[in-house]
Amino acid sequence: MKDKEVRKWQDDEALKRFRLISPLIDDGTDEGKRLALREEIAAKNGISKRTLYRYEAAYRADGFNGLRPQDREKHRVQGLPENWDEILGQAIQLKREVPKRSVRQIIKILETEGWAAPGALKKSTLQRHLYDAGFGVKQMKKVSEGREKTSSRRFCRPHRMELVQGDIKYGPTIVTADGEKIKTYLSSLIDDHSRLILQAEFYDNQREEIVEDTFHKAILKYGVFDATYLDNGTQYRTDTLEKSLARLGIRVLHARVRAAESKGKIEKYHQVVDSFIEEIRVEKVHTLSELNYKWKVYLEQEYQKEAHAGIAEYYQSYGVDVPSCGITPEQEFNRDTRGLTFVDVHVVSEAFLHLETRQIDNAGCFTLNGIRYEASAALANVEAVIAFDPMNTESVEVRYRDMEPFPAHRLRIGAYADKKPAVSVAMTDELPETSRLLHALEKKYKEDHHETAYALSFEDYGKEGTDHV
Repeated sequence: MKDKEVRKWQDDEALKRFRLISPLIDDGTDEGKRLALREEIAAKNGISKRTLYRYEAAYRADGFNGLRPQDREKHRVQGLPENWDEILGQAIQLKREVPKRSVRQIIKILETEGWAAPGALKKSTLQRHLYDAGFGVKQMKKVSEGREKTSSRRFCRPHRMELVQGDIKYGPTIVTADGEKIKTYLSSLIDDHSRLILQAEFYDNQREEIVEDTFHKAILKYGVFDATYLDNGTQYRTDTLEKSLARLGIRVLHARVRAAESKGKIEKYHQVVDSFIEEIRVEKVHTLSELNYKWKVYLEQEYQKEAHAGIAEYYQSYGVDVPSCGITPEQEFNRDTRGLTFVDVHVVSEAFLHLETRQIDNAGCFTLNGIRYEASAALANVEAVIAFDPMNTESVEVRYRDMEPFPAHRLRIGAYADKKPAVSVAMTDELPETSRLLHALEKKYKEDHHETAYALSFEDYGKEGTDHV
């Protein structure tokens, strides 16, 4: 398997495991609830609780990297079919569809559909594995009885940076000096406890890259947080975003469909955005940068520094007196006793980089997102990994084996050609550190001169011997 396929598989598997244990690594969850959650997750996903314990321990020991499998080869218990994982997965699905299906019926279906050869599956073996996965008879009866659903209630985390909510809102349409109309979209992140806006910026698109950029900038300014709460828009349902946040130890939670009440804080904030949009229509800005500057001023003065009714209501619900002037999001965020956790800027940047593989052509160039880049003639005809920030593609980073990563810039054809084109590393298995030809010549040179010196020395010895006779 190629290295890039292995890396992608390992990252994908690590993300799957992180999603499984995400609710279990929340330090705010009491142990009793964590035990119940672990049983629920194990039953729902067809894995054992022991496996979940192992994933949790690996994550706490080495973060996201601890969840990356080391080898794709799965060691199979002797006697089980080679496709046992697929068979067990299908058996679990069949049990979910009809909880009262017997193991005998499941085996019959699996054999009929071609998942297993007749007689290959033993009833006791499949029954044991179904039980370990949480799909035994008694377990399924308990599940079928249903869990008591709690009513939707308002919530607020007790400290800053425990939970951050995100959303995208349509912004104003700006008209440039040339008469071009540009639709804008506001991507925002709000701290659940203090209601402080950690990052909010208008963009000229609503692609997934603007969401990543919003998180990137917020983390650089305020540090990492425990979890983020997002809706189910396609921009928030990407593996790239989840992998980036998982590398920084941030869990991703999604609101239930049509659960508008759970997004009340950010919807309230959007009322402030609506007021700004009304004002900006009168102002008539012509560029995106001008729009964002005026928004930055408005946000700070009309929201961050203004008393927030929701904060006062939160404290009053606990019987705590609130000053008559109220509490602003900025005040509430700054006075919180929980410390901020900052991460090195290079670590944050690395977490949000996109990685794609490209074939370098004969000229040492490659194409990324329709843009031509110049790497190096030394990498002609090799396959390299390109690391890049989708919000800044003026230059990207080229990574190849053990070489020091180097930047590649957009191709610009100059007035003169490169005088000394490099030799492609594709002509060798690895980058040479010395010239093997020079070493071979030097070795031959020493051997030749050693023989000459020996011959001269023997001749002199013979002459000396003749003289003494």
